[in-house]
Amino acid sequence: MASPSPHDRSRKEEDEDDPVERMISRTGCAELHYAVQECMAEHQDWRVCQSQVQTFKSCMMNFQNAQREKLRKQQQTSTSAESATS
Repeated sequence: MASPSPHDRSRKEEDEDDPVERMISRTGCAELHYAVQECMAEHQDWRVCQSQVQTFKSCMMNFQNAQREKLRKQQQTSTSAESATS
């Protein structure tokens, strides 16, 4: 018996419990992730899907950079607050 394709999006009930799916959903890049999966399911060749991969990668990089900036600002704020109380 063949195992189900990891790119098969018809398994929605399992995906709801998947921590990776939840993480990607929080980034705002889920639709782009699904586009990569759909392309892979259709073509079975990641080289054909490079446009979708690059778009998803760009989205994830933007999210990560925004998170880094947010963390940096939080650290600056807490450092400034500690300096003011000393």
